[in-house]
Amino acid sequence: MICPYCGCDDGKVIDSRASESGSAIRRRRECNDCKRRFTTYERIEEGAKLMVVKADGRREAFDIAKIRRALDMACGKRPVADSAKQRLVEVVDDAIHREFDREVDSTHIGRLVANYLRDLDEIAYIRFASEYEEFKSVGDILETVRQLSERVRDAKDQQRLFDEEESRKASS
Repeated sequence: MICPYCGCDDGKVIDSRASESGSAIRRRRECNDCKRRFTTYERIEEGAKLMVVKADGRREAFDIAKIRRALDMACGKRPVADSAKQRLVEVVDDAIHREFDREVDSTHIGRLVANYLRDLDEIAYIRFASEYEEFKSVGDILETVRQLSERVRDAKDQQRLFDEEESRKASS
């Protein structure tokens, strides 16, 4: 491994462990020349590239960086931690590669990102959805905002007190 600081190719691995998502190996390294430390991530390259089928029928190679760029744009100046965005990217990447071998529709990727983003930051979700859903009018945006405001928010890992069917019966 070439040291990013001095360019020396003589270094050693200090620590190795699986990344949080388990899809990569994180290695802590130290350069034998300048003694600086740095981190590398190793990922097993997939044999066949996953292709994304666009709305117009075109196919292109899956690029996780595009999801990250879309998240950065949607989150804009929102108080969303960089680590939370990176975690969302990793979760989406893992979910897509677990479910699909060769091709995935771009709409599926967008829906998956939107679902996770809705729980992360509602304003960022509206921004993302405005691009992804291609809202036709302000009414479409207002309907999405109304649905968000009516959403029941449970604490993480908390079991629901009532299921949705019981809630509907009670409100009738």
